[in-house]
Amino acid sequence: MKTSFLSLGIFLALSIGAPAQQDFSKVEIKATQVAKNIYMLEGAGGNIGVSVGPDGLLIVDDQFAPLAQKIEAALKQLNPGKLKFVLNTHHHGDHTGGNAHFGREAHIIAHTNVRKRLRKGPSESQPGLPIITFDDALSLHFNGEEIKMLHVPPGHTDGDSIIHFTGANVVHMGDSFASGRFPNIDLAGGGDVRGFIRNVETAIAKIPADAKIIPGHGPLSTLKEMKEFHAMLVETSGIVENAIAAGKTLDQIKAEGLPEKWKNWAGPMINPGRWLEILYRGLSRK
Repeated sequence: MKTSFLSLGIFLALSIGAPAQQDFSKVEIKATQVAKNIYMLEGAGGNIGVSVGPDGLLIVDDQFAPLAQKIEAALKQLNPGKLKFVLNTHHHGDHTGGNAHFGREAHIIAHTNVRKRLRKGPSESQPGLPIITFDDALSLHFNGEEIKMLHVPPGHTDGDSIIHFTGANVVHMGDSFASGRFPNIDLAGGGDVRGFIRNVETAIAKIPADAKIIPGHGPLSTLKEMKEFHAMLVETSGIVENAIAAGKTLDQIKAEGLPEKWKNWAGPMINPGRWLEILYRGLSRK
């Protein structure tokens, strides 16, 4: 496939990982065929990638824990076969919350740092922990194609992976890409603003021109939307970097705001003010 303030990082991580005040009773799981045997499931939390075929089912990420049974029902509608593998793109709870449910039968695979961050106690056998981990790259041969997991340098977190369904020409970016909206960069979770931007730039250069792209959040996309996302990252980070160099404070930067064309990129979690704060904290690092 061609120091932030700790409080900010904790706030973002808890907001994404802990759905205590969220009502999931009315959430519906929507399935969209992406290409060939690859589907995308949308509900609440990160988009799920699904491979269906004679070998059974494989999913990329599994949203929040309370949605596990709804996701399971949606998977049965696609293919009655057994779920064999769960691939985690990173550790956040809106992408790994269903691990404990699905991990009872399926093998969970993720980067080494995902297991480290999900493991919160002394036990090596906690429900939902990845049981297969890797450092750089891993391939699965499943449902007639090679599925590649590629770890990227610290960006959204320090355990991010991009998934490439090579036969179907589909790429699941995890939270390294939020289509049409500002992303979260978890600075307390090993994330890095400059690294995030470099990862997006590298992915654009290597992803096949006609690939379908599943973002961590947002609608099914192509390289066109990825390039728009990259343009937003470059321009907005440049604005903040220049402001820091000029000695401006975070309050001054937030008061000046962003150009009008980027204001509609506000998402459910990251509004322009929060995005400027993430950029400021990340770009102020030595």
